[in-house]
Amino acid sequence: MDLPVTLVVAVVTIVMVIALAAAAQRLLGVRFGAVRTFLAALLAFSLAGPLTTPILSPFPQMDGTRDVGLGPLWVLILVVMCIVLIPMVILVVAEALVPTGSIPGPLELVRSLRGRLSRARRYSEITRIAVRHGLGPYLRGRGDRPEDHTGAVRLARSLRLALDDGGVTFVKLGQVLSTRRDLLPPEFIEELGRLQDQVAAEPWELVEPVLRAELGGPVEEVFAAFDRTPLAAASIAQAYTARLRTGEDVVVKVRRPGIGRTVARDLDIVRRLAVTLESRTRWGRGLGVRDLAEGFAVAIREELDFRVEAANMAAVAASDGGVTYPTPVGALCTERVLVMQRLVGKPVTAATPEQGPRLARDLLDCLLRQILVEGVFHADPHPGNLMLLDDGTLGLLDFGSVGRLDASARAALQRFLLAMNRQDPLAVTDALLEVVPRPEDIDEPALERALGQFMAKYLGPGLDSMRMFTDLFKIVSSYGLSIPPEVAAVFRALATLEGTLVRLSPGFDLMSEARAFAGRYLSEQFDGGNLKEAAAQELAALLPMLRRLPRRVERIASAAEHGRLGLNVRLLADERDRGFLTGLLHQVLLTVLGATAGLMAVILLGVDGGPVASEELGMTLFQLIGYNLLVISAVLVLRVLILIFRRPRDTPAKRTSS
Repeated sequence: MDLPVTLVVAVVTIVMVIALAAAAQRLLGVRFGAVRTFLAALLAFSLAGPLTTPILSPFPQMDGTRDVGLGPLWVLILVVMCIVLIPMVILVVAEALVPTGSIPGPLELVRSLRGRLSRARRYSEITRIAVRHGLGPYLRGRGDRPEDHTGAVRLARSLRLALDDGGVTFVKLGQVLSTRRDLLPPEFIEELGRLQDQVAAEPWELVEPVLRAELGGPVEEVFAAFDRTPLAAASIAQAYTARLRTGEDVVVKVRRPGIGRTVARDLDIVRRLAVTLESRTRWGRGLGVRDLAEGFAVAIREELDFRVEAANMAAVAASDGGVTYPTPVGALCTERVLVMQRLVGKPVTAATPEQGPRLARDLLDCLLRQILVEGVFHADPHPGNLMLLDDGTLGLLDFGSVGRLDASARAALQRFLLAMNRQDPLAVTDALLEVVPRPEDIDEPALERALGQFMAKYLGPGLDSMRMFTDLFKIVSSYGLSIPPEVAAVFRALATLEGTLVRLSPGFDLMSEARAFAGRYLSEQFDGGNLKEAAAQELAALLPMLRRLPRRVERIASAAEHGRLGLNVRLLADERDRGFLTGLLHQVLLTVLGATAGLMAVILLGVDGGPVASEELGMTLFQLIGYNLLVISAVLVLRVLILIFRRPRDTPAKRTSS
């Protein structure tokens, strides 16, 4: 066969395969990936000859000298439909065995090959670190739970050392876990709290190109003075002191070169490890490590973008109080560079015992005001983020982690804390179930008793109220309440605040100070001016409804008096309900039609005699109709099966993969 003929045959074959793929996909009514559909059609085309030969072999050969009627044409159509059935069957079986989206397509495999090799090297490194620190059995799900305090401390120390050796992402992960008193035992909280991300500074030769690219020119053109010796160096960024041309002293925070790629790779590994641990270990499922990993990934990505931190600083600084916040220089803040006002002071741990109670009171008042009044709050108020300024006040730093509450969430939290102040277990339970979504099977009496015992333990006169927020979080978790992320951020911030207040002022009366804040807050909310303004706003909102209310009441009373009062109820008003019912009826109808067509085909094929469709082919009309009905039945059944196999997984993201 010469080359032109070969090319023509190849082109015709490809066209036939594409037409076969299009017909199969159209009859099934579901979109598949192009690669999967083409492979199914190609396999069907190669099987068409061997599978159709037994069908055609019983028919007599025709020499073309006689008119045999339309019988051969019907048989040809029947054979073509049988060939189209082959890729449909292949696609349905493939969907049942290998659902769409369960494996990446060839293009994705090629793109991810380099990433897989990089991850493999990093996996090997992480495994060696874990094994070196004695954590190998826990990665395999075979580690034993420590039975005593000494064993827990030893395991916590091994985990801290392994995270410290793992690099920036794993150090940050350990720092986040050290604030989760609701999830980890005290031994782990204490040990992970020792993680520090202080590392050697990057040389100026590597940092200067980042500053030049982000600021649009050399530092000498942007700043009046710039100290090239780092003020501090952390795992994600390092800080320098500088002076603006306006004379203001600032701190310039610069992201480390190349840290974005490193963090992205490690976050992918953390996510994959979390999925593995949750599926293979009991403790992983109990902690919900997959959700923890996702939340951690979102938080660290925001921390890498200094524009987010600048916006957080501006939002928190809008609130007043006895705490000072650095002000960002918005014109000089970019994704990798943050320029902010320099606060002069020393670590808050250097505060004297005489200063401690006042600083603790200012910090508590500041955070409660941010949470309950402003709705924007610092979510990580640990001692490392606080400074004792030269004027004796507190300075709050590092706004990479900030929580936000809308008005309804703030109102629910206000009712919750005011109910705790009254020590009313019933009101506390009702307010808590407004803060968190109410589960269907909650044991409210047991929750009410637990909250009553909690208040008796912490809220009585002269009792130590430290760790109260930590224990409250444990009660919430033990009753299976699903805490919204923004509310969880509040509880974590308050739990972190407890430790900070202990460092500032041992024996600090948290509950008394919180009640004093509540008194000041209520006096602000219910003074004459605020009450008058609130009443005016509510009345303005109610006036349109009050105007229409008498007429509506009169219409209802008149209709009831004359026996015309009725009630209109629209069934299936929600489009989702209509869509579900339509899909269900569609599937049931296809099933009935397919079964009916199959049953009629079997009956017709079993009938002896009948009109002859073609004497040369030896086929009666009943047999010809039966075979066609059998093909129609197969098409309808396959369409129902593909809907069954595809529906639970039919998401837009997975439709595009093959």
